[in-house]
Amino acid sequence: MIQLKTTLGASAASAILAWAGAAIAAAPGTLVDAAISGHPIVEMRARYEFVDQTKTATLTDNAEAYTLRTRLGWETGAWHGLKALVEAENVEPIGPERYAVNVPGAATPPLNGPDKARYPLVNDPEVTELNRLQLSWTPSKAFGAVLGRQRILIDDQRFIGNVGWRQDEQTFDALRLDAGWRGLQFTYAYVDRVNRVLGEEKDWSSDSHLANLSWSPAKPLRLEGFLYALDFANSRPNTSLTRGVKASGRTAFGPAHIAYDVTWAHQSDYRHATEKYGLDYWAGDLAATWDIYTAKVDYEVLEGNGFRGFTTPLATTHQFQGWADAWVQPLGGDKGFVDGLKDLNVTLEVKPHIAAPHFARPEILVRYHDFDDQRTGADLGHEWDAQLLFAVTPKLSWAVKYADFQRVKTAPAGTAAPPASRTKVWATLEFKL
Repeated sequence: MIQLKTTLGASAASAILAWAGAAIAAAPGTLVDAAISGHPIVEMRARYEFVDQTKTATLTDNAEAYTLRTRLGWETGAWHGLKALVEAENVEPIGPERYAVNVPGAATPPLNGPDKARYPLVNDPEVTELNRLQLSWTPSKAFGAVLGRQRILIDDQRFIGNVGWRQDEQTFDALRLDAGWRGLQFTYAYVDRVNRVLGEEKDWSSDSHLANLSWSPAKPLRLEGFLYALDFANSRPNTSLTRGVKASGRTAFGPAHIAYDVTWAHQSDYRHATEKYGLDYWAGDLAATWDIYTAKVDYEVLEGNGFRGFTTPLATTHQFQGWADAWVQPLGGDKGFVDGLKDLNVTLEVKPHIAAPHFARPEILVRYHDFDDQRTGADLGHEWDAQLLFAVTPKLSWAVKYADFQRVKTAPAGTAAPPASRTKVWATLEFKL
């Protein structure tokens, strides 16, 4: 499943396997006890998704998708710091397939059949696969390692995440090392394969390195530096080198709590996979929480040069630049714009103190986005997002979600055309054991 291609990756994997072997040889015979003392993984998520997108000569109908995702697995108990986890995943339609599954912007027929080309995209393909298969070793609080097919979430998932919103999540065949000491935290991962949300046919063969170093002297300040060297043999345009810094923190201000984030990153070509380029990313947000209310303002800039925009191909991009996912680029799952994109958005979130039967811990969120062209400054459109979450039982939750993106009628001369307008509605019922 995983082929470690670099000397660094192979050496680290060998060291971990040697350490694990030494622990097994020295330990008493309780391995079976550890396996039995683990816990099952049982998750089911049923979803209805509706998409109304601007009609064209070929895109003539609205999309409706009824899908069910099931995950079954087992994680063992710890045995001298060692744990094993296996998890299978199945996604299948449970109603009429009135939707297309495809790489955004692709001219080829949809992966679920040429007759689906008249529908907008709902990228939840029918798939049965091994979602995770990993061996982890945590000998102390200061060090941990994970080898195998795994979920990798770094920070707020702006650059590295699992795309958990889609039914088939993104996982990685990787070796991951974590170390921490007195407020310092370091994460390194070598990624051999990216198991993407469109099934095995669209997975990426990888020779990529992820590194993140953070220092948290106190709650009001966390400093972070990161470097993501991405190399994909079967997706050369997404090969890139991104490095950046971030400052974030939380503090009390009277009865309110204030949180902030400021990020800068620079992205360039890597290993001669593309023409030379250099693009910047800036982001800053400020949030205030008082009792049940949280208000947040966020400003994000992804630079573009007219031919390509700043990309984040391994991010959980659904969380950013609007839930309508209008800005997903033809290169892959990342969002952006060839001219670059400015996103000013404001959010109000309310968590009422309600514990009624079958309606507990509700969360209400409303967000507004204003999008501008980074290169020309032109107005590109706006989006409204809204969501209601609540718990039906301690293990069963319900969510209703709405997104409406409206582009400008006519982009000014010299400005790239923004994506088509679209409205999306979701209803999700999720069970977790």
